[in-house]
Amino acid sequence: MSNIPWAYSDTVKDHFLEPRNFLMGDEKKFPYNAKGSVGNKVCGDEMTMYLIIEDDIIQDVRWKTYGCASAIASTSALSELAKDKKLDDALKITAKEVADYLGGLPDRKFHCSVLGAEAIAEAIKDYRAK
Repeated sequence: MSNIPWAYSDTVKDHFLEPRNFLMGDEKKFPYNAKGSVGNKVCGDEMTMYLIIEDDIIQDVRWKTYGCASAIASTSALSELAKDKKLDDALKITAKEVADYLGGLPDRKFHCSVLGAEAIAEAIKDYRAK
C-alpha cells in the first residue's frame, strides 16, 4: 500500500460504492416527468437526472452518470438533497452544498458537484417548459 493519503472522504467513498437513487437499466421503467442532462467536454463527465414532480415538489429522483468517483458521488448526494424539495428550493442547492455534504472534494474534482446542480436545473427547466 502507498503512503499517499486518500483524497476522498468516507462519505464520498460511501456514495460512490453505494450510490443512492441510481437508475439501473431502462429509464422508461421509471415514470419521470422531468429530465435534465449536462456534460463537461473537458473531463468527459455526463449526468442525467430524472425527476418525478408533483405539486412543484420533487417526489422522487433517479440518475445516470458517466464519470469518475467524484461525479458519481456528487450525483448521488444531490439526489438525496433534492428529494422532497420544492422546485425553487432545489434550484438553490449549490455545488458547494453538495461538496460540503460529501465532506469535501479535491479542488480538481469540484466541477463534478457543479454538474449535478446544473442537471437538476435542466430537469426543472424541462418540467416547467411542459
